[in-house]
Amino acid sequence: MHSSCEYDVIVAGGGLAGMIVASSAAFYSKQSLKILVIDRNPISDLGKKTMNGWVCGDAVGKNSVDYMTNRIGISWSSPEIEHPVNGVIAYSPDHETAISFDGEGYILNRRVLPQKQLQDALKVGIEVLDNTALRSLIIEDNYVVGVEGEDLKNKEIIKKTGKLVIDCTGVTSVLRTNLQIKSFIQKRIDRDDLESTGRYIYDFDIDGDDKTYFDPDYCIIHLDQNLAPGGYGWVFPKGKNKVNIGLGVQQKAFISYNKKMGKNKDLKMLIDEYVSSNPIISKPKLSDDEMDIGNNWGTWQVSVRRQNDCMVGNGYMLVGDSAWMPKPLDAGGIGPAIIAATIAGRNIVEAIQSNDVSENGLWKYNLDFIKDYGYKTAGLEIFRRLLQSLSNEQINYGMKHFLSKLDIEKITVGEHPEFNTVDKLSLLIRGAMNKKLADNLKYTASMNKKLVEHYNNYPLVPDGFADWQNILFKYLNESNTRFQN
Repeated sequence: MHSSCEYDVIVAGGGLAGMIVASSAAFYSKQSLKILVIDRNPISDLGKKTMNGWVCGDAVGKNSVDYMTNRIGISWSSPEIEHPVNGVIAYSPDHETAISFDGEGYILNRRVLPQKQLQDALKVGIEVLDNTALRSLIIEDNYVVGVEGEDLKNKEIIKKTGKLVIDCTGVTSVLRTNLQIKSFIQKRIDRDDLESTGRYIYDFDIDGDDKTYFDPDYCIIHLDQNLAPGGYGWVFPKGKNKVNIGLGVQQKAFISYNKKMGKNKDLKMLIDEYVSSNPIISKPKLSDDEMDIGNNWGTWQVSVRRQNDCMVGNGYMLVGDSAWMPKPLDAGGIGPAIIAATIAGRNIVEAIQSNDVSENGLWKYNLDFIKDYGYKTAGLEIFRRLLQSLSNEQINYGMKHFLSKLDIEKITVGEHPEFNTVDKLSLLIRGAMNKKLADNLKYTASMNKKLVEHYNNYPLVPDGFADWQNILFKYLNESNTRFQN
């Protein structure tokens, strides 16, 4: 390990996850660590994801924010919390069946939030270096010991060394992709595990009161393979006449849709059609609120798989989108990022205080995240693959007939439904396709139990990881083969 580092901790990326990691490490160390956050944007635009802004669905469950507040004392309020909601409601393609889940939550203002996070970080002595694009990691004796990049203002090369580098640079992280140390970290994501997403932030006039299209008290998700092939559309209220509206698609499903329909639509065309098809949203115009300028339209790529099977290497950790943490079913990334970043701060401090930032010394982060959140993601990944293979008719039928009250309760807390009613309804199920759907739903529930058990047996030390991952791949490959389109 590098003997004379400038910093104890370098956080690569000053977005939501990066700032929470830094603040969490400062909290657990009682501000005794020297921490640097590096972001490619100027301070005024800290955490900006793309040229189009802080592109996101903006929604997060209250339980995730409470997780952070109760452990490290960080709390959010207005204006970074723009609008409270009572939960999320998913509607079948025919709008006849609704499932409410996730419980209370918030719609955030992602342009304002980074400035709140910045002020909180500065108060506890965290340093922030802006306008710096990180290009690579500094490696010494198979350890990550720092970062190298470019000062975008002065066009100069910068190098910063640290005992530990935390990668919060996003789903396509060049630091992870080009990682040059020996580790179990997966460097690249499969294209089928990405969704292309985009959204507008609109002010609008209300035309009617059909709450299956807009509800100021609930986030709405529309499941419809014609509107959003392989994904879903969303209508998230930011007020009584303001909305975050968009959709996500799986690229393979979108290509198949265009081919089947004889079309050549791109993502923006699809989103524009989705907005125009909403009968409640009338005369939409891009929000000109000062808090939304430069952030009212954008697209981005989101991972919809389990988190990286291993998230640590010598001197290096992954948190948030760089670790592929967004939920496999709805691509919600804020909640798991908050949980992981809060956990990571404690693991960082423990490793540095014990003078062991090796893969083994950081391994507990894998275990802690799996215990509090990650145990359920592989099963939900399998469920997502099934949903992407279904027609609208199958989704309508399945939501109407196969979801019990217990299943909805499980979905509400982010768990995999059990579909126990399938066996009871076996003689009443109409049609071969619906019988196949019933079999597949039971299969996903059964596989989920195996995967949860498997994650609960995640190896306590790195030596057992290869065998554990081989079994995981066996389960995933079997399931993927079953649901391939």
